[in-house]
Amino acid sequence: MARDNKRPLPQGERFFTPGASGLRKAVEQRSAVPMAYLFSQVPRWVAPAVLVVLLLIGFAVANPLGGLAALVVLAFVGWLAYLSWPSLGAGGKLLRVAMLAFLALLVATRFGAF
Repeated sequence: MARDNKRPLPQGERFFTPGASGLRKAVEQRSAVPMAYLFSQVPRWVAPAVLVVLLLIGFAVANPLGGLAALVVLAFVGWLAYLSWPSLGAGGKLLRVAMLAFLALLVATRFGAF
């Protein structure tokens, strides 16, 4: 049964980066369906709630299981950072790099690299 309370897709001038080459174009095209699903089918609170729970597990569990939970967060945040990169200013790029570095360090400590 279809849901009656679907959210409309976000408005914007374009979904894909104009003039994108090779890898960026392929990633954007492969990401279109999951992004549309996240924006229109999944309740808004689900993705942030799942990410918070996984990050809390990453902090609380000091073994590879915690690293695996943090790795999922790192992958999701990295995916979103990659997709949003062309539209960001210097401050936004710096913030995303810092977040990814923090998450990578968390994952590395949980897997015993440090």
